[in-house]
Amino acid sequence: MEYIEGVYEENEVKDINKDPFEEYIKNLAPTRKELGQAWSAAIGLQDVDGLKPSEYLYETAKKNIDGEITIDEADSLIEAYYENKAGRVEHGTEEADKVSTRIARLLSEKAFVFSPTQYIAIHRELFKGIYSHAGMIRDYNITKKEWVLAGDTVSYGSAHNLKETLEYDFSQEKMFRYNGLTMSETIHHLAVFVSDLWQIHVFGEGNTRTTAVFFIKYLRQLGFDVNNDLFSANSWYFRNALVRANYNNIKDNIFETTEYLEKFLRNLLQGEKNELHNREMHVSGRFVNDPINNQVDLNEREQKILDIIKHNPTVTRSEMAENIGCSETTIKRTLQNMTEKKIVKRIGSNKKGEWIIM
Repeated sequence: MEYIEGVYEENEVKDINKDPFEEYIKNLAPTRKELGQAWSAAIGLQDVDGLKPSEYLYETAKKNIDGEITIDEADSLIEAYYENKAGRVEHGTEEADKVSTRIARLLSEKAFVFSPTQYIAIHRELFKGIYSHAGMIRDYNITKKEWVLAGDTVSYGSAHNLKETLEYDFSQEKMFRYNGLTMSETIHHLAVFVSDLWQIHVFGEGNTRTTAVFFIKYLRQLGFDVNNDLFSANSWYFRNALVRANYNNIKDNIFETTEYLEKFLRNLLQGEKNELHNREMHVSGRFVNDPINNQVDLNEREQKILDIIKHNPTVTRSEMAENIGCSETTIKRTLQNMTEKKIVKRIGSNKKGEWIIM
């Protein structure tokens, strides 16, 4: 996910497809509810890379939750669905569907070993057939433009010693003893561990989703009753918190901090109700207590349009109309009003351009 000047990402804006099982799983039996939460987390985690699963994935997931099909059968259905599509799908949807199913499976399994081999195996399982480098340590250096860093990048691990760095971090964590720590000290240590693991960025793509799945399973091994719902609803916040935990810009008086990640973990592990807002993490500080950004009145249709653009900046007016359930003329008129109010802006041509959120 790259930063585009003028784009305002904010996780408290309601996603029209956010947590699709929230009402559905409330009254299910505990085992079915747990499976539903695994699916919610799996789908929610696609948001870290701006991917949106298909309606077919939702339908298949519900069949699995209801016990009509097994998770393996759900996986087979998704595979067959895309074989029949023969490439005629929206960009990223196939990856979102396949990876969601695989995450749901992994989160439903109890088996887990704390080791670099397990970490790499999770990446291989999630992205086999999707990335040619699934389960492989990257052999090139990377940078990633981050919205939360105003376009700057975290310094990721060097390709020359990724394996050694990964093994060292695992060995240090394996030797660490949690006995005698307060819960605050435990949460701080866990925040440092997972942020360091993420910053190595062993994989070229799919690093955050792999780290999240591994971390959830590790927390369970430590005895925590992890509620997957938080990852479902706040996966983008989780990633931005990892970014801020690994970024320094001394010239601008910005220093790496785990405070945002610790807020997330306190909600996750202690059931606290800390508000998690992406805008608070932006290094510019311009989205906090900003009367311009915080006082824009949006009607329901405008809000839905913003949600769609957030996930797919190249979306067409006809696609918006179909998604929302109104005419293309209505969408055109609404977008014109939003452009005049400087809420959104169109850059590029009608065919190859994209929308940005001001």
